[in-house]
Amino acid sequence: MTSELMHSFGIGAKDLGSLSAYYFYAYVLMQIPTGMLIDSLGPRKLLIFCSISSAIGAFLFGATSSFALACVGRAITGGATAAAWLVILKLATHWFPSRRFAMLSGLGLAIGNIGALTAQVPLRLLVEHFTWRTVVIASAVAILLVAVLAWVLVCNDPSQRGYSSYAPQQIQDQKKNSLRQVGAGFKRIFAFRNIWLIFFAQGGLVGPILSFTGLWGPPFLKARFAVTSTTAAAVCSVMIVCWAVASPIFGALSDKIGRRKPLYVAGCVAAAVGWAAMFYMPSLSLSVFVALAAITSMASGSVILGFAYGKESVPVQYLGTVSGAINIGNMIGPTLLQPGIGRILERHWTGAMANGARVYGVDAFQIAFLLSAGWTLLSCVLSSITRETGCRQSS
Repeated sequence: MTSELMHSFGIGAKDLGSLSAYYFYAYVLMQIPTGMLIDSLGPRKLLIFCSISSAIGAFLFGATSSFALACVGRAITGGATAAAWLVILKLATHWFPSRRFAMLSGLGLAIGNIGALTAQVPLRLLVEHFTWRTVVIASAVAILLVAVLAWVLVCNDPSQRGYSSYAPQQIQDQKKNSLRQVGAGFKRIFAFRNIWLIFFAQGGLVGPILSFTGLWGPPFLKARFAVTSTTAAAVCSVMIVCWAVASPIFGALSDKIGRRKPLYVAGCVAAAVGWAAMFYMPSLSLSVFVALAAITSMASGSVILGFAYGKESVPVQYLGTVSGAINIGNMIGPTLLQPGIGRILERHWTGAMANGARVYGVDAFQIAFLLSAGWTLLSCVLSSITRETGCRQSS
């Protein structure tokens, strides 16, 4: 609904990129506080609180006609949803054996991508039949239902139901950390070689696919192939499905062979080649583009290995801290790429308009997408110099 947002708020690509990025700004900033809250409140209470907060942010975004308040609404939602992934990882650590962590992380990402999938063709159809504001406000109501389900169904640890916990004893005995201790922990984990390499490599896998499917893909597809908004959303849906399906496969295969690096590097290389072909290979038909997009999205599913890879690269007492750090690395990608691409598009706008919204040419997109292609190429280099963990926890 890029066109609808530009028309409703009277903005161009630069401001649209910023509006979208406010979600990621807050998401990244809330990682450390969320890591502390998940230890003090527990995943159940935190999920309930953040679901309610996210619903408030969505309602504000959908109800306001002020661009500034819309940005505030996006930020509230982003900050609140920062808890979702950490809740999944926390519950997986307590409820399942560590050898299943990579597969379960992939499964969690796959389920999360169901939401991203509904934001493509289903969202496009709903926006066309109702309005984008009505749809966003309805989504706020749906998020409130998540809070209710979390209150009824979620349990922090198997021991609360009379079962044995899979969490390492050091985690079960670990005391709550102060903000100063958490900050010191972040500093210590980056002394481990793999962590800073994985941190930046993750952004090159997540950033391009979220920037493309979540914001700039549909207008690019309409400019390059003259397709409708619904068709463009369908292409992005294919990409999200492929990304979601590939994630648990990468995790399960890595667990099976007992290695992280080969699949992680292969995914980075395949993604880099795929993005370059999608953006810069001349005379592509739409069907060939979709095939390349599907392969590239599947390769990007290797991003899930970064969590297990990072987790195994540090001593067990830093497991919570490293999960937050790797997740920040993930979200720095779209946080920087979405507004960065928007700024470049704005500089190369020729003045074309359609239905009250600015239209950007293929040449402008190809220049802007150099940011995505370049970062994925950097991920290839970074991943290639990581050290294999053998799927074993560092002592």
